[in-house]
Amino acid sequence: MYILFREKDIPDIHKYDVYTANGGYEGLRKSVAMQPSEVIDVVKASGLRGRGGAGFPTGVKWSFIPKSEPIKYVAVNADESEPGTFKDRQIMENNPHQLIEGAMICAYAIQATAVYIYLRGEFWDLAHELDKCIEEAQRNNLVGDNVLGSGWNCPVYTHLGAGAYICGEESALLESLEGKLGQPRVRPPFPAQKGGGLYGEPTVVNNVETLGSVPFIMREGPAAYKAIGTEKSPGTKVFCVCGSVQKPGNYELPLGTTFRELIFDHAGGMAEGRTIKAILPSGASGPIVPANDKVLDSPLTYEDMAALDTVLGSASVIVLDDSVDVVWAAMKMTKFFKHESCGKCTPCREGTYWLDKVISRIMDDKGRPEDVDLINNIAKNMTGVTLCALGDFAANPILATIKNFPDEFKAHIEKAATAAVEVAKPAAAVERRPPVKRAARDAAAPAVGD
Repeated sequence: MYILFREKDIPDIHKYDVYTANGGYEGLRKSVAMQPSEVIDVVKASGLRGRGGAGFPTGVKWSFIPKSEPIKYVAVNADESEPGTFKDRQIMENNPHQLIEGAMICAYAIQATAVYIYLRGEFWDLAHELDKCIEEAQRNNLVGDNVLGSGWNCPVYTHLGAGAYICGEESALLESLEGKLGQPRVRPPFPAQKGGGLYGEPTVVNNVETLGSVPFIMREGPAAYKAIGTEKSPGTKVFCVCGSVQKPGNYELPLGTTFRELIFDHAGGMAEGRTIKAILPSGASGPIVPANDKVLDSPLTYEDMAALDTVLGSASVIVLDDSVDVVWAAMKMTKFFKHESCGKCTPCREGTYWLDKVISRIMDDKGRPEDVDLINNIAKNMTGVTLCALGDFAANPILATIKNFPDEFKAHIEKAATAAVEVAKPAAAVERRPPVKRAARDAAAPAVGD
């Protein structure tokens, strides 16, 4: 069953007429006939959890917005900058009106005065198409002034960022929306509070996939949504699968699907002759796990991933086969976070620099036995001490690689030690003739003119 990827069942669902002919905007119509608080209660009852990475209950997040404030906003996080994540783009390309409808339902539930869809800079083409869809919705009284005759006004705008990873973090996103440098804010106040949101007003920040799930809930009811997935992680989830698989792509499946089913039944498994070695369940930011039977048979839910000492996150599943050096993979992720650190927090700014320096030394076969402990020390001093989670994200892959694949680090260190021994060996002795006395040498020299 497809809730988000409806184009697989309904061709041309991206077109307004096709979308509305197949239940489109019915959820919004139902919502505006209810009290805003009742809409929040329906979303709470569905058990929908945020799909941007944190998995926080969506309805609870909406309920934090104070009712007494006259100006409130909805910010749609369409930045999608996590390595290995490409689900939001597919939703916006093939089912854009469902995102607009979900954002408007959220806006009605908190009585927002505007919706801003924040897209990463590379999505400029999507922004243009979304603008056309917004205009269509506005012509049909679904966006803008007096929405569906309710007396409630709410315009929708698109906004392009500049392609910075940090702007996927909600407070940095809000800073960027305001035209400032994309860096995380000191909290409290939180975005839902006065002074913490967009332009200082209470704001809900939700991911594209999260809001795209809302119209189904309002149209079919929370029980229908909760019947999919598991009790604590209901609904479908879009899993982005890439890396060492034969059929990389997006797969919308019920939460609770196992790694084994996702990778081998849907993504085609490994190439012939290769075996699966490791999995990054949430792109570059989550701890890597070994692809053993316990992991492969684990349900893909927020709570089951925690039991494996990793996170589901945005479910950008990167698969590594036995040909991949996981130390090399950890180095690539470290370089990414070093490049994307905004530099505001010292532990992240300096920590990513030194992690990159030390792991690059190991990969260059110049590592020292104490380097693994040094990496552990640097990474642990980055976690839990920064304004946003980027410090933790940068530490997660390398700490988990050391924990789960210690032998690979050991092999690189031993290779460096062997190379050092070879360099230190004395050069082979060269046979030297005894020196010839100068007089004897001159006597042996031929006379000029001979």
